[in-house]
Amino acid sequence: MLFRLLVANGMELRTRMDRQLSDSGLTTQQAMLLQVLQGQPEAPTLKQLATTLAMSHQNLKQIASALERKGFLEIVPDERDGRVRRLRLTTQHHQFWKRRNQDDHAEVAQWTAALSLAEVRVLVRGLDKLHQALMRSRSEP
Repeated sequence: MLFRLLVANGMELRTRMDRQLSDSGLTTQQAMLLQVLQGQPEAPTLKQLATTLAMSHQNLKQIASALERKGFLEIVPDERDGRVRRLRLTTQHHQFWKRRNQDDHAEVAQWTAALSLAEVRVLVRGLDKLHQALMRSRSEP
């Protein structure tokens, strides 16, 4: 039951966010990549970000290339090893989210309004704990 609810809610939330972002030309998957990238302490390599997002290098490269064409990020050579590519956010990215964040956050708050603040906190802790366990077990044989 838990798995079904997680998947069903994830699908519904992705559909809603795709609609919310439709006027910008971004998808939920692209926006998620940008948000994860923004949370990194330094510009990650394609390989590092692919691992973080649990996606193939090829899939990440396709999404990153689309975002580069749209002006949200740059794919740049690593300073120490020119064969390695790093992802760096652009000024356009920061300006875009600065304009959108308030409205987007308000919309998400409406979607989750059925939950009290205490319930949200418990849910976030539980989902974070689940995510950490899933990430740890990913590397186990």
